[in-house]
Amino acid sequence: MMQMENQTPSKDHKPDADPSVAPRQVLIVKMSSLGDLFHALPAVHILKTSLAAEIDWVVQQEYVELVHCFQDVRRVLGFPRRRPARLPEFFQRLRATHYDLIIDLQGLLKSAMVAKAASGDRRIGPSFQREGARWFYGELAGSRNINRHAVEQVCDIITHLGLSPAPAQFPVSFPPVDPGGAPPRVALSPFSRWPTKNWPMQNFVELGRTLQKRANATLFILGGQPDARACARLAAEIGGATVNLAGRLTLPELGGWLSAMQLLITNDSGPMHMAAAAGTPVLAFFGPTDPHRTGPYGPGHIVLQSKLLCRPCRTRRCRFGDVSCLSAITPEMAGNAALPMLARYTKVNAGQ
Repeated sequence: MMQMENQTPSKDHKPDADPSVAPRQVLIVKMSSLGDLFHALPAVHILKTSLAAEIDWVVQQEYVELVHCFQDVRRVLGFPRRRPARLPEFFQRLRATHYDLIIDLQGLLKSAMVAKAASGDRRIGPSFQREGARWFYGELAGSRNINRHAVEQVCDIITHLGLSPAPAQFPVSFPPVDPGGAPPRVALSPFSRWPTKNWPMQNFVELGRTLQKRANATLFILGGQPDARACARLAAEIGGATVNLAGRLTLPELGGWLSAMQLLITNDSGPMHMAAAAGTPVLAFFGPTDPHRTGPYGPGHIVLQSKLLCRPCRTRRCRFGDVSCLSAITPEMAGNAALPMLARYTKVNAGQ
């Protein structure tokens, strides 16, 4: 097992922009997925402050409401990938503004084609581009280097433009919620897009009961609509002060609930990155993926992972069929990591 805590520098940063210069028009193309959108925020914030820029953002339609929560964004353009009849209207809106910079932070063929269709002077793509996206850019930002966190990869655009690096900031504004009850409030997010990234459900049950017993925690189960039934069973098995929110929240509402938590316990997932951006401490379980590349970014987080030599395999299917890289992380290990993270909110009744 290894515990890792990411470190982020201080947030003090002075913008490079001359306030007498007219704002530059910048288009960001970052269409998905949930975690990737948050990885882009520090770079976008530096662009906003250093260039005194007006930021527009192209994103898939299902994320439009979420990107409206990003404080640096002026206008959100929803790409109607499931409604092709709306594409002419989308491209008309896209070309209504002439941009000084068109920056694709996705690096896929689809995003590159959107960047090419926009009206602007410079088109810049990321070093991690693929699928032939390179042919649609005038420039690439940085050299390919995947042995670093995704946040740092995206920030290649800052040095490419000759701007001063700055400590990572995630300016988001989620609708506030009142979860009720006394802290500590702990969110459990037991599902991800890959089955191989999911910590065993029974382990969540045992961990949840431990947190209730030893930290008097109120638990909130998070998940999408497809996860609602399984999350309801999880909540019933844990019992006690457990609230099942799966399938009931919009993405902005999810951000509000995560902001109200004292801890999120999760697999490698989109809510993990959302919580980290909101400043909520994260305890994350990593199996087939690499936390050095996609772990929760910033201080105060802990990642648990096994020492199996086959990981990180970065695959959606375990070739051994048992996902032992995650099952090797026991509820006891997770409890030993989580309880100190909650100690500031409650006196842990050790030994009970």
